[in-house]
Amino acid sequence: MPEQKPKVSQRWTNQEIAQLLYRIADILEIQGEIVFKVVAYRRAADAIEHLGRDIRDIWQNDPKNLRAIQGVGEAIADKIDELLRTGELGYYKKVAKGIPPGIFEMLTIPDVGPKTVARLWKELKITDVVKLEKAARAGKLRDLKGFGARSEEKILAGIEAQRRKKSSTRVTLGAAYPFAQQMVDALRAACWSAIRDIAPAGSLRRMKPTIGDLDILVSSDSPQQIIDAFVNLPQVRDVNAKGTTKASIVAQNGLQVDLRVLESKHWGAALQYFTGSKEHNIDLRNIALDQGLSLSEWGFKTVKGEKEIFTPREEEVYEKLGLQWIPPELREATSELEAAQKKKLPRLIELKDLKGDLQSHSTWSDGNFTIEQMAEAARARGLKYLAVTDHSQGLGIARGLTPEKMKQQWKEIDALNQRWSDFQVLKSVELEIHADGSLDLPDDVLKELDLVLVSTHSALKQTRDKITARVVKALQHPLVDIFAHPTGRLLGNREETALDLEEVFRVAKETGTILEIDGAPDRLDLDDARVRRAREVGVDIVIDSDAHSPDGFAGLFFGVAMARRGWLEARDVLNTLEWKEVRKKLKRNRRTNL
Repeated sequence: MPEQKPKVSQRWTNQEIAQLLYRIADILEIQGEIVFKVVAYRRAADAIEHLGRDIRDIWQNDPKNLRAIQGVGEAIADKIDELLRTGELGYYKKVAKGIPPGIFEMLTIPDVGPKTVARLWKELKITDVVKLEKAARAGKLRDLKGFGARSEEKILAGIEAQRRKKSSTRVTLGAAYPFAQQMVDALRAACWSAIRDIAPAGSLRRMKPTIGDLDILVSSDSPQQIIDAFVNLPQVRDVNAKGTTKASIVAQNGLQVDLRVLESKHWGAALQYFTGSKEHNIDLRNIALDQGLSLSEWGFKTVKGEKEIFTPREEEVYEKLGLQWIPPELREATSELEAAQKKKLPRLIELKDLKGDLQSHSTWSDGNFTIEQMAEAARARGLKYLAVTDHSQGLGIARGLTPEKMKQQWKEIDALNQRWSDFQVLKSVELEIHADGSLDLPDDVLKELDLVLVSTHSALKQTRDKITARVVKALQHPLVDIFAHPTGRLLGNREETALDLEEVFRVAKETGTILEIDGAPDRLDLDDARVRRAREVGVDIVIDSDAHSPDGFAGLFFGVAMARRGWLEARDVLNTLEWKEVRKKLKRNRRTNL
């Protein structure tokens, strides 16, 4: 979107609509609107952002249909209807009037929210990032009540992080994956009779945490029809190149998408080649050469070039070389070819293997939906248990719970658990580890919970020794069961902490503390390399969604992707077990023989 007026494309996407609603929420908060109204727009934006299907399929020219989306009420449904019908939104123009364009760029700086921006604008007349940086460097921000030298340092660091982010075109897997599926579905719908096979390739197919651009392969006997349809899809902003079998476009969201159309006989070799990684492909070609074969994206040839061998299926590429088929997530030249030669590749975990989710949030803290709504959504996905892990009192920004509030929440959970014989809501908490390693709630409260997650959200700039000692102290507590999103990273926004993960793995193994793969698309923490290392050490692992809305349970899919990249099988992940089995393995219960 341009700075003050959002970009109007031929067809508003879910992501564009969500961003507009987030923008309206920010404006309302800057203007001091009531919290309820701000939260309503953010809740609707979150629901649409993670909808999982084209909002137009729900809308179908009737705003009443939009109210079926959780979080979208009558007023917001009417506004979305106006947007989809006309391409514009009068309410946005009204509330945005008089807001300096640079204000919105200031909101992209880490740790600078609408309330801070409002004060900077109204009290210091700062209306863009350039003025903000100048004022911070001149020490003028500390004149504001509640600001100090440390605040100026954080803002300057945030501006620098913003610049680094702008210089990179990479997007998170959580944003790229649904968009790639949208592109594939749109192209398939436009040319359904001409497409034999179609699939994304590249780092997306390998499920890398961030994606630079998208590669889509199509097998067809009508390449020109496919190319023509591709460059005219509503998602296209600019056409970089258009040939007879290849095309490249820039999408409305800024991603570059490259398309290649090929004959079916080349499909298997091309899919393997364009999936990568580069290092995996080099190693694979060397294995082929050792067998007197030359391998390219077109297939095999004998080294002397006398014979061509085509592979219509990707599996045939690996079969021809005497290898097990290697799942795309493992193709990173990290010993997968050696394992495939010995027929010892792991049987990787799948999403369907998960029986429960041990991190989720509700309206009791910073979630957008009630416990009942979250539980119903988890149950609808086939899960059998869900831990409600709202934040503890020390995380004020997330409306963390006091012991008294937690006890009220338990009553609601008890009532819900009376409703189902096939599903259980677990009493839990995401407990803040204080800067000195102490915990945010007393032991008498923690004893009453089914399980306890701990995490760090503050003092993340501590030195390696300090933050490691802090985390180790928490992990040694007998009532701490899981260490959540261990490195604290936010992809594209916040670097990892200086935590010594080798020491954390050692202590986790020693104490029986479980480590989490947080599948929230902006976290994906632990990453694949750390997952594999934790498994080598013998640490127990869970995969959680960190869902703040029903659609947030999609985080389980991305968490499983990180687990697969880390070579995990179902038996390596605790929440593939029934809750009664997981419960036995928690150190709080092992120590007390419950």
